[in-house]
Amino acid sequence: MDTMIINQQDKVNYNRDVQQVILKVVKTIAKLGSIPKNTELSILLVDNSYIKDLNYVYRHVNSATDVLSFAMNELSEGEPAFTFTNEVNVLGDIVISLEKAQEQSKEYGHSFERELGFLVAHGLLHLLGYDHENETEAKVMQELEKKILQAAKLER
Repeated sequence: MDTMIINQQDKVNYNRDVQQVILKVVKTIAKLGSIPKNTELSILLVDNSYIKDLNYVYRHVNSATDVLSFAMNELSEGEPAFTFTNEVNVLGDIVISLEKAQEQSKEYGHSFERELGFLVAHGLLHLLGYDHENETEAKVMQELEKKILQAAKLER
């Protein structure tokens, strides 16, 4: 899976290790989920201020969050279904606040790498159609996240 990572923040040191954590989780999900190689994904790394603005615009929640997902293939109400005719499947965009990831890693008592890996997995699962709107959906998604993090060796 082709993954474009764009760092648009300066609060948390973005380096090769951070990039490797992101790519490791994406590759793990691609392998576990049998996602075709011609799939594209973009990940935007931001700070709390930036993600707060996005959260307000798209979810009408006026606070910083850790991760937002914007699926390319998600249909709006009344929108006709479509099929990609080209050779590339664009999943969508994941926006992660590295600042929030760092805060949460301290709060939850695990490594920054583990928290970042979790947020990548969570965001990518949303792009693949998983959700946590009810208890059953949440349990399925949590089990998948756990399996992904174990396979990527990013357990607590």
